Amino acid sequence: MTRKGPTAMSPVLTRRSLTTTLAGVAAMVLLAACGGSSSGGSSDKVRFGYINDFNGASLIAIAEAEGLWKKHGLSADAKVFTNGPLQIQALGTDNLDFGYIGPGAMWLPASGQAKVVAINTLGNSDRVLAQPGITSMQQLKGKTVAVPEGTSGDMILSLALEKAGMTKEDLKVVPMDPSTIVSAFSSQQVDGAGFWYPAAATIKKQVPDLVELAKNADFEQDVSFPTAFVAGNKVVADQPEKTKKVLAVLREAMTFRSEHTDEAIKLTADKLKIPVEQVKADAANNKVLSVAELDELTRDGTVVKWLEGMNDYFVNAGKLKKPADPKTYYTGDLFTGAGK
Repeated sequence: MTRKGPTAMSPVLTRRSLTTTLAGVAAMVLLAACGGSSSGGSSDKVRFGYINDFNGASLIAIAEAEGLWKKHGLSADAKVFTNGPLQIQALGTDNLDFGYIGPGAMWLPASGQAKVVAINTLGNSDRVLAQPGITSMQQLKGKTVAVPEGTSGDMILSLALEKAGMTKEDLKVVPMDPSTIVSAFSSQQVDGAGFWYPAAATIKKQVPDLVELAKNADFEQDVSFPTAFVAGNKVVADQPEKTKKVLAVLREAMTFRSEHTDEAIKLTADKLKIPVEQVKADAANNKVLSVAELDELTRDGTVVKWLEGMNDYFVNAGKLKKPADPKTYYTGDLFTGAGK
């Protein structure tokens, strides 16, 4: 059977075909962009906050180096913050989707301002620091003490004062951001500080004889100090698929960190552009938990008990009016579920 028709297309037909083809390609690109996520065109992009230390940055460094964001269908815009409360504020104003907080900021999700989507590590980085010659909390009475308000530095100071039978009224407490505390303590403008490592190590280079009056381990029989990852309330409620993807990334990065700790330290050092030994010393102040441990601690109620113990502290410290049920702000089921 002989095929009928011209042996070559006319210029008009060629242009028309090309136009149609290009229009089809454009439509396919648009559909791919809009259909690549279950919760909106931009839901594959995640704005993630972190702090420049091992606890706050190690999983981000691993996720970037190992291509975990892309693997799970995400692109991450990682933003550095100086503390947890600032990240909670950014979550509340929709300038951030996820973030990292230390134990001292846990009262903020407990008061309903965010969700705790994953426990990270158990912290032992916080210290009450004093200038050389001050050897007890009682000797800080009437003296100037700097603290980043609402952080774990604030928490360790309050716990140490309570143990010594004192309150903040016995001190001249001055709220300061972390970088200001480093310079103020180093230049002896303050007598003490509620602070944390690794920033405390920077002070120690300038004031090698400083005194550590208290640390987390002094109170571990009564209070645990979990660090955590948090998310905006609307993100968890309205973007479940994005939340699940992020948790999958965190779980995979946690597995890498617990199985390849030395490499995780190096990746963190590379990201933060600081010496490996400095990150290694920082990591030594914290207990890294594996995914299997976190799943078990979530299922058996241990994490809830940690948070209940912290809530009791926050009530006594005046941060919370009454204890909050951790099940209202810790989404442990989402964390364990992301591993299925």
